[in-house]
Amino acid sequence: MKKVKFYTNLNQVEQLSQETKETLQPITDKYIFRANDYYLNLIDWEDPNDPIRKIIIPNINELNEYGDWDASDEAKNYVVPGCQHKYTTTALLVVSEVCGAYCRFCFRKRLFNNDVEEVQINPQPGIDYIREHPEINNVLLTGGDSLMLSTKRLENIISQLREIDHVKIIRLGSKLPVFNPMRIYEDEKLLEMFKKYSTPEKRIYLMAHVNHPREITEEARKAFEALHNAGVIVMNQTPILKGINDDPDVLAELLDKLSWAGVHPYYFFINRPVAGNYDFVLPLKDVYEIVEAAKAKTSGLGKRVRLAMSHKTGKIEILAIKDGKAYLKYHQAKYGNYGEFMVLDCPDDAAWFDDLIGYEEYVKETVEV
Repeated sequence: MKKVKFYTNLNQVEQLSQETKETLQPITDKYIFRANDYYLNLIDWEDPNDPIRKIIIPNINELNEYGDWDASDEAKNYVVPGCQHKYTTTALLVVSEVCGAYCRFCFRKRLFNNDVEEVQINPQPGIDYIREHPEINNVLLTGGDSLMLSTKRLENIISQLREIDHVKIIRLGSKLPVFNPMRIYEDEKLLEMFKKYSTPEKRIYLMAHVNHPREITEEARKAFEALHNAGVIVMNQTPILKGINDDPDVLAELLDKLSWAGVHPYYFFINRPVAGNYDFVLPLKDVYEIVEAAKAKTSGLGKRVRLAMSHKTGKIEILAIKDGKAYLKYHQAKYGNYGEFMVLDCPDDAAWFDDLIGYEEYVKETVEV
């Protein structure tokens, strides 16, 4: 198997000037840096605004005072070590503290920077919890990146979940199809394992994180094809990010290329207000208009994507923003109010649910349910 070379220090990145490295050093002192040679080679180093560069190379605005470590209050969703149970039918196992590289806008950067014991090398408490809760019919393996686990460790988890009759769907959160696609298409044991446990009755889904169409290379397509041949259904989700994909033409191209590659567009997310993410923030109004303009340029396959915020109270779908009003619906709800429709005043600079006028009423009501 071809090995990618990993970098954990900006001094290892030859394409950056010494001046740039020194300027960015305070950022990497606060927020960890990790990349690999495959992904760095996708960057046009002559373009300071290259979107792939912005995904992976630190930016000086990460030091701005902004956001929280845990903007969606995930820490409150743990039921046993390493296992979150926020929505009735879904459990989340945090199984890895490592990614193939670290996106600068990551909403779980606390796992890599703080002494937060959310990641469990031993997933057994979570698996045991899932076994005892028959309402859980799908499980998401995440972290970090679930495919950073060895195939042996991953199979140990998946095989145990497949022994639980009420677990019908297993989902793997991963950006490796574009960070390190060779990890997938060159690992025959991984693909054999997927084929064994992704059956017509109980599928494995891979939730990919493709942010920009330039990430969909020949190697990435080979990874997608290998997953398809192994019976894995591949979906995609990405936040809308200032300077990376906040352009209708770019988003439309992403939706098209995903659909052509057999990858189902799933979610467009509002970037969470997480510490260090200031440079990627866009107003909700702008995001909605960009997404709708992109969807107008693509087929019905691309139009299936939903625009949502992963708020502490649930996934809030943005149905429309017009004339200063935000029209919203709970697409997933922590407190049982799935489908609740909301109309809130939306200031032009509102960038999150908590920026909308009157949001407190809905949060209060859901907490009291």
